[in-house]
Amino acid sequence: MEEIKRIKRELKHSGSILDIYEDTMLLPDGREAKWDFVSHRTGAACVLAIKPNGKIIMVRQFRSALDRITLEVPAGKRDSVNEDTKICAARELEEETGYRAGKLERLLSLKSTVAFCDELIDVYLATDLQKVGDQNLDDDEELDIEEYDLEELMDMCYAGTLQDSKTVAAIMAYAARKNR
Repeated sequence: MEEIKRIKRELKHSGSILDIYEDTMLLPDGREAKWDFVSHRTGAACVLAIKPNGKIIMVRQFRSALDRITLEVPAGKRDSVNEDTKICAARELEEETGYRAGKLERLLSLKSTVAFCDELIDVYLATDLQKVGDQNLDDDEELDIEEYDLEELMDMCYAGTLQDSKTVAAIMAYAARKNR
């Protein structure tokens, strides 16, 4: 494959968590092309939280990009580019669900949408959960907590009911690990 080079990157919009750019690319045949690029400034972490009874804690929330309610693993952005994603994962789990993990281990890292975005999400497995309080949501957050069996969630992934990449990756990684 011949090399494609970026010759210009122009900031088009700076939002609260994203910067949107227009890249001018030099193609191998000498033509120029305009490509969109979205920079997720801090990255994020998500948590597949397993209760002692084997149930997996999920959150149901409205997502403006899809204009609908989705079912996802608890997740959130890092407070800064220097924040350890493990700390972020622990914080988001507790804020969104009221649970604290006795054990938190990284399952995998993923880039959510490589065609146009650089968002990095570290996926963690949380076990030895303890209920330590109620939800402590951000002012603009509203979500419900639900519990599912792994098999139910896998069926939802294969049926296309669950489409969030971090959620599907977390469920599949846990299922693969469990079946080893």
